[in-house]
Amino acid sequence: MKQSPSISEHDNDVESDEKDQGKEIEVDEDALPSRAAAIHEEIRQDGEKELERDGMALLWSAVAAGLSMSASLMAKGIFHVHLADVPGGFLLENLGYTFGFVIVIMARQQLFTENTVTAVLPVMHKPTGGNFMLLLRLWGVVLAGNLIGTALGALAFNHMPIFDEATRQAFTVISEKVMDNSPSEMFANAVISGWIIATMVWMFPYAGAAKIVVIVMMTWLVALGDLAHIVVGSVEVLYLVFAGTLPWQEFLWPFALPTLLGNITGGTLIFALISHAQIRNDMSEAAKAKAKAEQKRKDKAQKKQQ
Repeated sequence: MKQSPSISEHDNDVESDEKDQGKEIEVDEDALPSRAAAIHEEIRQDGEKELERDGMALLWSAVAAGLSMSASLMAKGIFHVHLADVPGGFLLENLGYTFGFVIVIMARQQLFTENTVTAVLPVMHKPTGGNFMLLLRLWGVVLAGNLIGTALGALAFNHMPIFDEATRQAFTVISEKVMDNSPSEMFANAVISGWIIATMVWMFPYAGAAKIVVIVMMTWLVALGDLAHIVVGSVEVLYLVFAGTLPWQEFLWPFALPTLLGNITGGTLIFALISHAQIRNDMSEAAKAKAKAEQKRKDKAQKKQQ
């Protein structure tokens, strides 16, 4: 006798129309009303996979991502020291900011700001309580893992004999610049940062071999604008905390909470909602056209029978 699957096997199943009908999400551009719809559906498909992943797998991947993002501070600090007197050094120094993103995204590690777009599309498609709880679970696990990883990276930079004094001083200068912003400035900067990262994710399905160029281009823009990012910024601010120059509570406020809310607002409440709205209209019109064509076919068949 065949045993029925245990309840736990279905705990992470995303609810969607396709699963109700026993179908796969359609991602073929020729079968969809627009290229934008094809991108939307491909990202939604990836989002469903992320929402259904095992919690421990998500956590370890997120911790790895937090550690990898330490590369942004490391590269930027080293560039800061060696490009101080070089014309255009500001541009090259901020190129170092992109290193962590390249590592994390190309290695397919879990980054919180990426998931604010990818994982939210299945919830927008079918906003049920179950899907919403899966989204909160994913965000909570990934954010916690990212922060653990950034803390480990910042701790290592402070206490392991890796860098010379000039580089450590550069880390301090870079990190203190983050804390020059007020909570409202942190939030506003983070909104734009969240929007840019969401745009980057939206570009991936058709980026092909140019994916790494897209990552560098978009994240370099975040660095050039001195925009706030919850994961990279955590490495920088926690560096000051572990160095003893910043109290713990200042990590939470004015940095972490306004930045987190800003990234979510820019990546989810603005970008993802607007993108989903246009696709929903496209898909709705396509469904209406299909239903109309089907009705015409039925009417013709009835006339022939008469």
